[in-house]
Amino acid sequence: FDSQLTFNLSNTAGLQRAELSQLKNEIFEVKDFPVLPAEFVSPSQSEYLKKIEAAKDFIIERQLPKIVLSRPVLKVFPNIKLAQTFLNICQKYNNTLCYIFFSDNAIWMGATPEILGQFDKTSGEFTTISLAGTLPLKEEWTDKELMEQNTVTDYIYNILQKYAPRVHYSDPYNHFSRNIKHLRTDFNAIIKEEDVQRLIDQLHPTPAVCGIPKDVCQNKIFDLEQYDRELYSGYIRLETKDTIYYFVNLRCAKIYENKIVAFAGGGITHDSIPQKEWRETELKSEVILRNLA
Repeated sequence: FDSQLTFNLSNTAGLQRAELSQLKNEIFEVKDFPVLPAEFVSPSQSEYLKKIEAAKDFIIERQLPKIVLSRPVLKVFPNIKLAQTFLNICQKYNNTLCYIFFSDNAIWMGATPEILGQFDKTSGEFTTISLAGTLPLKEEWTDKELMEQNTVTDYIYNILQKYAPRVHYSDPYNHFSRNIKHLRTDFNAIIKEEDVQRLIDQLHPTPAVCGIPKDVCQNKIFDLEQYDRELYSGYIRLETKDTIYYFVNLRCAKIYENKIVAFAGGGITHDSIPQKEWRETELKSEVILRNLA
């Protein structure tokens, strides 16, 4: 939850998809891919279903609205072509932040749909979204998803009120992401620039990636998941001359030699159906895993 990636961009060209056609394969060449640690474990379906049942028991016992449970999804994939994989993702997910990130010992790729915050330095306008509830496109929303998204919406609204005299928000609507859809509510408010980072620190992690109350859910998540989320569900900060962007790092994967580990999770409530929650993580992991080249 505490992971952050911060970038200063000299101009907004780096955010424009029109530049994708100019990408050169050479910048994606990697001679020595990181090796997956020998101790890595990807939970089986039966193991993950047991974790979901344990999460439900915890919710009922503590009378909590939701907690978010995630898992790493391992896929063996020799000789991955990073440039083409990245282009595949950019072309298919045109309403997300698509990125590829190289460090000395890691390669990450993602296509996150969730804006944690966006601040216009000129107007002082801060915008964010409540994005929660996930279903395949053809299925209808149930009380479970509506309640799950409403929990996130209330949480964001209550925090924004501390920083702005007026907070505007939309009615919930469908946010489509290829094979799945989410419920989304948009927020905007005028705030002071010196309050932006403080506001972000209060918002993150939202109930969309953690649960509520934060501290209680965070501790239980560590206990249930039993793996290191690393950069997953942290946030990415991009700053240009005029705008500061914050994105929650979702729909992402870490790339190793001949293997990829995608990360996916879902909001667990008292009426969650474990098999549906497993399916949700499968669908979310497909954002990366079905577009490998």
